[in-house]
Amino acid sequence: MWLEIVLASVLGLVIYWFVSRDKEETLPLEDGWWGPGARPPGGEDESIRHFKVETSDEEIDDLHRRIDKARLTTPLEDSRFHYGFNTSYLKKILSYWRNGFDWRKQVEVLNRYPHFKTKIEGLDIHFIHVKPHELPSGRAAKPLLMVHGWPGSFYEFYNIIPLLTDPKNHGLSDEHVFEVICPSIPGYGFSEASSKKGLNSVATARIFYKLMLRLGFQEFYIQGGDWGSLICTNMAQLVPSHVKGMHLNMALILRNFYTLTLFLGRRFGGLFGYTERDMELLYPVKEKIFYSIIRESGYMHIQSTKPDTVGCALNDSPVGLAAYILEKFSTWTNSEFRDLEDGGLERPPNLLLWGTGYQATAYCISETSVPSRMKVQVPTGFAAFPCELLHIPEKWLKFKYPKLISYSYMARGGHFAALEEPELLARDIIKFVGLLERQ
Repeated sequence: MWLEIVLASVLGLVIYWFVSRDKEETLPLEDGWWGPGARPPGGEDESIRHFKVETSDEEIDDLHRRIDKARLTTPLEDSRFHYGFNTSYLKKILSYWRNGFDWRKQVEVLNRYPHFKTKIEGLDIHFIHVKPHELPSGRAAKPLLMVHGWPGSFYEFYNIIPLLTDPKNHGLSDEHVFEVICPSIPGYGFSEASSKKGLNSVATARIFYKLMLRLGFQEFYIQGGDWGSLICTNMAQLVPSHVKGMHLNMALILRNFYTLTLFLGRRFGGLFGYTERDMELLYPVKEKIFYSIIRESGYMHIQSTKPDTVGCALNDSPVGLAAYILEKFSTWTNSEFRDLEDGGLERPPNLLLWGTGYQATAYCISETSVPSRMKVQVPTGFAAFPCELLHIPEKWLKFKYPKLISYSYMARGGHFAALEEPELLARDIIKFVGLLERQ
């Protein structure tokens, strides 16, 4: 027993020495052109244009016809959501979507905030930009870029925006008031998809950095989960002098030794800095990590290798798209929802992706996006939601984000943090900014 402890201690020290050496590195900023054809010789139009979400009777009628012609298979008995979206419950979703959903009201909801578009690197980039109605005397709003992931959209942030732009009237401290910018990733929502191969998270980070400069912000805060967390991380690696601070609710970290520490951590958790809460969220490994990752990552392989194939199916079938997307809003919110007949879904489906025409290129951001091993030299805050797909202990994060100044175990919530628990996430963002600005 004592020999195991000594060997584990020595191994831990060696690993720590190799991975904890900080290097001041940045990613090359470079440039790109993702629009059709060649870059125009005179440069692109850099104007910012107002945009309004609209729909038409023709679009709604077409959707209804497609729903009416849906062909559904019979689910396995007592399968609930263990094999994906249960088609018995899907019938209820489709009935509401066909007969009860108010498209006009949803369009009004989407237009609640100001929408804009602007051309960057050949793509029409969509974003919402919400400023505070009023500010405390002598204060300035802090610019905050919030980036969504897949299968989400800018709509994820609709309920958290008022908590950040008008915190006092929502029961939060107004020590920090934000103006919020939420862009749509190229190929998502109302942002134009790339016409060329190779668009990845680094290119997207550069595009969003240019967006912030175009809006007049030389320094700003950033926040993201899912692909948004990688895009934000890449932005901090590209232009660290422009990012005042970064808040994440998910992190993608590549380190070979994590697998080793997971298996040793069950017996020697203290050696690797695991807290009691870390142990609860990481173990048993077979269930919390191994099975979870296998069950929930099948989509990623096809989307990162054959996006055009699955894109054809989903762009043609609103029923297939609803099942494909809503399944993630079920099990990624809480893995235990797969045991329920309704998958834990008590909200109507988000129809934004179908209404805009789902583009296969929306998947392509994962084709060449690989988390960089480069460390991030930007002050960072992290919110660890208990039902996230993979729990990341604070010690793991500090290897990649050595300037981690805030790490919070959240009381509840899963992958879609801003949508599920807007107040919890808003409070943690405000806490992080407060800690950073008091340093």
